[in-house]
Amino acid sequence: MNKKIIITVAVTGSFPTKEMNPAVPYSPKEIAEAAVESYKAGAAIVHVHVRDPKTGKPDFRIELFQEVLNRIRDACDMVINLTTSGFWLTGPDIMQKRLGPVYLKPDICSLDLGSMNFKDRVFNNPPQWSETAAKCMQENSVKPEIEVFEPGHIRQAVNLINKGLIDAPPYFQLCMGVQWGIEATAESFLFMKSQLPDEALWSVLGIGKDQLTMVTLGILLGGHVRVGFEDNLYLSKGVLAKSNAQMVERVADLAERLGRNIATANEARRILGIRNPE
Repeated sequence: MNKKIIITVAVTGSFPTKEMNPAVPYSPKEIAEAAVESYKAGAAIVHVHVRDPKTGKPDFRIELFQEVLNRIRDACDMVINLTTSGFWLTGPDIMQKRLGPVYLKPDICSLDLGSMNFKDRVFNNPPQWSETAAKCMQENSVKPEIEVFEPGHIRQAVNLINKGLIDAPPYFQLCMGVQWGIEATAESFLFMKSQLPDEALWSVLGIGKDQLTMVTLGILLGGHVRVGFEDNLYLSKGVLAKSNAQMVERVADLAERLGRNIATANEARRILGIRNPE
């Protein structure tokens, strides 16, 4: 199998803390450094959340996203994927706040479809949000990464594709094992994959102990994969990962042993059909 594989690294997310693993990055500088180290280890894409640099709490200030983006672009040609989840946002104008990262014109932004219970909260993604966000990304030449946590989310994505709001090829992230989403089993993964449109490109992630199982299936079945501290803090049972880059190194080595060549950042852009950075 010679098909190039794109490795995404999700370096911090919203939930992990330094108390859980001291290597979790908080500040824009730490986040960018983790991204660049992972790039050198084989990751073509970085998925970015931002934190309050002092407290580590989830943050959504645009200046933090901008600083991370600038630092990474100054260092390398990594594909940058900014979150629009806004999971922790409260108050008025949440939709506009969630769209803020799109206007920074990264290569990719995450696009969440369908509301669901997520850990101890409701992840609120009404149809109005999904359609508005897809339009905004299209107008700003930002590639959507369609995050799907259960099969109904794929159906909603197909509806947006049929409306012409998501350009070909659509790119899906199969999110396996999130609490109250679809479970991370081989059977569930194969069913999710079977529901994707024929022209879709896809990547898979697994949460916690299921990370390695899911990415191995992704490698074997010709997809792309995601690893990193957002999804898992451990290299093996009871052994904390020393860095995001260490996780990338492991999956890159595994992919090569299983016959997959690692895509560079510019190869990832060509595969996904996204523009070069301005």
